[in-house]
Amino acid sequence: MPEPVLVIACGALAREIRALLSISGFRHLHLACLPASLHNRPERIPGAVRERIRAARAHYRRIFVAYGDCGTGGALDRVLEVEEVERIEGPHCYAFYSGLAAFEAGAAAEPASFYLTDFLVRQFDTLVWRGLGLDRHPELRPLYFGNYRKLVHLAQTDDAVLRAEGRRAAQRLDLAYEYRFTGYGGLADFLARAAGSGDDGAADSPVLAGHSGPGDRSPGTSDGET
Repeated sequence: MPEPVLVIACGALAREIRALLSISGFRHLHLACLPASLHNRPERIPGAVRERIRAARAHYRRIFVAYGDCGTGGALDRVLEVEEVERIEGPHCYAFYSGLAAFEAGAAAEPASFYLTDFLVRQFDTLVWRGLGLDRHPELRPLYFGNYRKLVHLAQTDDAVLRAEGRRAAQRLDLAYEYRFTGYGGLADFLARAAGSGDDGAADSPVLAGHSGPGDRSPGTSDGET
């Protein structure tokens, strides 16, 4: 049995990571999540990650972090350099789900896009609508979203219910809706690398490589709607 490996992750990735771990059978890969609400105070993310890493040292020799920079302005990377811990590549989950180059190209071509993942579609009321106070002050909507033209749903799963919820979210923000299936993107590759970080050759396992999630769509499939 390979030695246990810990992945410290943003709570916004918990569902997707658990799904990938179930698919992979990597029983030695363990998951510890920090609250997704830390994104409301990104300056707290580096300290919270450092605390969790140091608490885990007594039980894990190998630790990985599933966070992008997530608005920390490089502070998270400075913590991880000191702690000698690797994180997933990319500034945020939109990029590593889409693929870094593809996301950068799309964002440059369509800068007036607001992005939601499956997690954010599920949590739209809590994190966006009520989180920004739009339930109490709907007049703030143009202030927050007046410069956006469309909502892009970067979907990890081909789920008709989530697609409908994403469309409703776009309508509430008065934005056009675009559905773009990404699958799990770079998250799957990152977990495969973490699982194979020991000396047993597990890094060559193809189980997660290129895994895009349920459904018959290919990553990058995009449907524009209004």
